[in-house]
Amino acid sequence: MDLAYVCEWERWPKSTHCPSVPLACAWSCRNLIAFTTDLRNDDQDLTRMIHILDTEHPWDVHSVNSEHSEAITCLEWDQSGSRLLSADADGQIKCWSMADHLANSWESSVGSLVEGDPIVALSWLHNGVKLALHVEKSGASSFGEKFSRVKFSPSLTLFGGKPMEGWIAVTVSGLVTVSLLKPSGQVLTSTESLCRLRGRVALADIAFTGGGNIVVATADGSSASPVQFYKVCVSVVSDKCRIDTEILPSLFMRCTTDLNRKDKFPAITHLKFLARDMSEQVLLCASSQTSSIVECWSLRKEGLPVNNVFQQISPVVGDKQPMILKWRILSATNDLDRVSAVALPKLPISLTNTDLKVASDTQFYPGLGLALAFHDGSVHIVHRLSLQSMAVFYSSAAPRSADEPAIKRPRTTGPAVHFKAMQLSWTSLALVGIDNHGKLSMLRISPSMGHALDVSLALRHLLFLLEYCMVTGYDWWDTLLHVQPAMVQSLVERLHEEYTRQNAALQQVLSTRILAMKASLCKLSPCTVARVCDYHAKLFLVAVSSTLKSLLRPHFLNTPDKSPGDRLTEVCAKITDADIDKVMINLKTEEFVLDMNTLQALQQLLQWVGDFVLYLLASLPNQGSPLRPGHSFLRDGTSLGMLRELMVVIRIWGLLKPSCLPVYTATSDTQDSMSLLFRLLTKLWICCRDEGPTSEPDEALVDECCLLPSQLLIPSLDWLPVSDGLVSRLQPKQPLRLQFGKAPALPTCAAAQPDGLSRAPGQPKIDHLRRLHLGAYPTEECKACTRCGCVTMLRSPNKTTAVKQWEQRWIKNCLCGGLWRRVPLSYP
Repeated sequence: MDLAYVCEWERWPKSTHCPSVPLACAWSCRNLIAFTTDLRNDDQDLTRMIHILDTEHPWDVHSVNSEHSEAITCLEWDQSGSRLLSADADGQIKCWSMADHLANSWESSVGSLVEGDPIVALSWLHNGVKLALHVEKSGASSFGEKFSRVKFSPSLTLFGGKPMEGWIAVTVSGLVTVSLLKPSGQVLTSTESLCRLRGRVALADIAFTGGGNIVVATADGSSASPVQFYKVCVSVVSDKCRIDTEILPSLFMRCTTDLNRKDKFPAITHLKFLARDMSEQVLLCASSQTSSIVECWSLRKEGLPVNNVFQQISPVVGDKQPMILKWRILSATNDLDRVSAVALPKLPISLTNTDLKVASDTQFYPGLGLALAFHDGSVHIVHRLSLQSMAVFYSSAAPRSADEPAIKRPRTTGPAVHFKAMQLSWTSLALVGIDNHGKLSMLRISPSMGHALDVSLALRHLLFLLEYCMVTGYDWWDTLLHVQPAMVQSLVERLHEEYTRQNAALQQVLSTRILAMKASLCKLSPCTVARVCDYHAKLFLVAVSSTLKSLLRPHFLNTPDKSPGDRLTEVCAKITDADIDKVMINLKTEEFVLDMNTLQALQQLLQWVGDFVLYLLASLPNQGSPLRPGHSFLRDGTSLGMLRELMVVIRIWGLLKPSCLPVYTATSDTQDSMSLLFRLLTKLWICCRDEGPTSEPDEALVDECCLLPSQLLIPSLDWLPVSDGLVSRLQPKQPLRLQFGKAPALPTCAAAQPDGLSRAPGQPKIDHLRRLHLGAYPTEECKACTRCGCVTMLRSPNKTTAVKQWEQRWIKNCLCGGLWRRVPLSYP
């Protein structure tokens, strides 16, 4: 493990952020981190704050006054990573969601309350989606073999089997409360006691079973008391939420049954299921003032022995033997320093009780380790079943032997800086910790865990996790932390190979996601950075093509199965004529008739298509320069065919409304620019189309493209701005020091932008998705993508249906899948 960056609060004269007690932290699958602090002013008044940040821009933290009257005890993201639950010591639960789909703007609209009863555990209800990772099949060709859908029932379903949304919480007095979000927006809340004899619940955790039930684990804080388990069933009867509970087998920690250590660890300080959907395995930590011990337990079905007398009366045959559930200890640690925080992996790698042999294997698959933070400032990654140490990180103290007993270690004069809350990322390749001074630290966790791996095995680990993110839709920022510039080319090629092995339907689903993934990888190396522009241009081209084709309507309702867009593709692929008018006459032009206002509203998108075709053809003579943006399009038959189809559509629409046509600056008034570009584009497309043999462009075509700058003014395309994110600027063993609320002067990166594409200050800016010019100093509020840096206006200036349809494609996420964040008017 090594430190990637540290972010801390600025010291203010009249108020200061101090760590809340207890400190809550949560990490979403979109790589958003939420944590709590208390804002203390001169009058010693406390304001309970929730802070939400994107890991790529940690300084751009969104701090919101939670309006919780008591300390916030729990934070919990939903499965989509777009909503957040917060609960406090007064029994209040709030649900936070993005305002205007912005990652740095949050609001709370719904919630629930168990008045005066502190919440000790909180979770969203399970939606029934569970994916299993088969690490032993990481070399398989099909994604279906590597990642399989596990049969798992939602906690509660609506009519038709749709999972019902809601949350469940456990209070300190032994109550369980469930709130259900109805489609109408109404909240149904019900509260029930976990058992008839209610007692104090100091610690609790929640997990889910494959049958749709919920398991709650509780402890009163004393290691001399049993850890209790309950099954909770939620249902809706007569439009009311009903909760049924049942007692499950309990357990005593092993350290309390050992006479030599019976009173050594008096308190249970941590109680966690190993995973939300793994109710059969639980992690327990008991502590004293100076040391701790950790135990891992597993729930098993065991045969109940039957007395010989009863066997003679009724012999037990086969599966008829009575079974009983019993907790069995899997492993336990030796005496450790006092544990201050625990972080559990989120990767759904299914491990059985017989898989302890994996712990002794020198290979490490992310997700097998959990993190333990200690009061001496160190962090240990241990195997989640055997609890064997796999990696160690020392924050400030001098490194010490992991085998050195805690009792022999010298104590410091004051309390060491240590993590009070930790969370592992969704691929377990990064760890965030909030220390007792309120400072946020981001740690990289190597996939090899310190073992010497050859480059091919390291690439296979990263490739496997990138494929997992591609299939699930999770953000892959934490995987990029480990990609070195020398790995980029191999990773992109192998990712493309694995993608092409999938069936056509899956390729279509993942087509845009793999483009975004390739673009983010290529940013990390100066040798491949020019391709970033190409991948984003292709994302934009695919989106424009899909939107424009969807506007076409069949002239008669009883038409064949093929849509006008499909027929357009078929005709353009079949007819290789270089004359645009001859291609056009083979289409049913009545299917292309649109309202005049709609055509005019689309002019900026049509202009981009025309400019992009002109730019590509003019750059053909320089095709030997791979560092020039657009290079990959010159040999991409699919993209060139798509541009060719759009040129035909634009030609037809130009007959209906000439003002919607792309505007070219030509040296001759009589020149038909559209026909000229279509003819050259067709010749280039024929050289590299999928149906025919590929060939190099002939000299006549190259000569004609050389003459284009003397016939038409070549536009300067506005490529994406330089990203101000961290991942391409992080260096191994050189952590960045950052400050919340203050944008850093980051070190320049050689891979930031190719020559000639950087924008000078004061140069006119553009809306990258609407293709509207905003001027040098925009007056409209804008939002930017957290990943690619794409900038667009927050509010739409056009209300036509076609423009709304275009904007709906990226209202929640950028075309690359990144989240939006509000940016100041003076964005770079």
